[in-house]
Amino acid sequence: MPELIASPFLNDYLLVRPGESAGIKIPLTRYLEVKQAADYDAELPAWLVDAARRAWGIDVADRCTSEAILVRVPSPYGYARASYEINKGCDYDCPHCYLGQKKFEGLTWEHKARLLEIMRDAGVLWLQITGGEPLIDRHFPAAYAHAHELGMMVAISSNGSQLAKPMILDVLTKHRPYRITLSVYGATADTYDGFTRNRGAFDRFTRGLAAAREAKLPVRLNLIVAEANAHEIDDMKALADRYGFPHQTYTNMSPTIDGSGEPLPTQAEDFLRQRKPFSGCNAGHTFFHADPFGVASICKVGRDPNIRLIEEGVEGLTRLGEIADSLMLRTGGCSGCTLSGTCWTCRPLAKLYQEAKAPRNAYCQHTER
Repeated sequence: MPELIASPFLNDYLLVRPGESAGIKIPLTRYLEVKQAADYDAELPAWLVDAARRAWGIDVADRCTSEAILVRVPSPYGYARASYEINKGCDYDCPHCYLGQKKFEGLTWEHKARLLEIMRDAGVLWLQITGGEPLIDRHFPAAYAHAHELGMMVAISSNGSQLAKPMILDVLTKHRPYRITLSVYGATADTYDGFTRNRGAFDRFTRGLAAAREAKLPVRLNLIVAEANAHEIDDMKALADRYGFPHQTYTNMSPTIDGSGEPLPTQAEDFLRQRKPFSGCNAGHTFFHADPFGVASICKVGRDPNIRLIEEGVEGLTRLGEIADSLMLRTGGCSGCTLSGTCWTCRPLAKLYQEAKAPRNAYCQHTER
């Protein structure tokens, strides 16, 4: 795998290195210079050698261009980021989960590889692999490595239960991720195992934390605060500090993706946070989500209408922007709202809350009536 990636990114051009958070913005002229060097396997430009040394402390002066850098070609589709829900199956059974029914099913390996190649052709530079629990998918190591080979900066969202397994550690250390985000459900075995409804889960999780720290993997922790574990919020913060990982706290529970309200009673009412006003997003325009069957939608929330990428190919994404615009229209209980300009939630999420018959104050500035 080359040390560096040169890639278009929206209206810019970037130099990035897999496994590193630092990147360098370069002008079009320098991108074209690097592309020409790669096309003819010519000597790397001196400015690039110097930039790599200053940004990442690596010396690529004596490397042949094809080994030193992968040059991504521009895509006419304009997508820069994507998320891939490789499988909805999970080894935990958390009551707050937004996925609802978590079936272990998905694409064959051949179709998984094709989906990743479609994402590459769409222009995706940053890819999040998620689930369910992505690390339990039997094709995860191969899919993760293939995404790296295609020139993507890969992030993973996981519960961490599999991180200590040699096969997982091997692929993550050979092809280092941009970031691994792990959810935390408690600071003691009793609370963590009870919340995940999985005996021994806390032990596997902490072994995963230790393995990630030893391997110097770029981990960030999401502390999930619900009614059943809110009493350990300070201890969860202390656990994150003990392992030396940055953390942030999530407290607002959402309905499932099919509009069920089952997760809502897990909300710790004292920790319910007022969301910032929704000011728009790039979902469907420069970002998209793919489910375990390669069905593309604007995001993880707004899943219908959608596009079957395995059948249609990358060209199907040309319809996604129009779908995104239609999903953001204020309809149903939100049509005609005078506060829509400063609403807390996007329309697809508000629709799920409404279908779940959630209290209005969970998603709306209007008081409950």
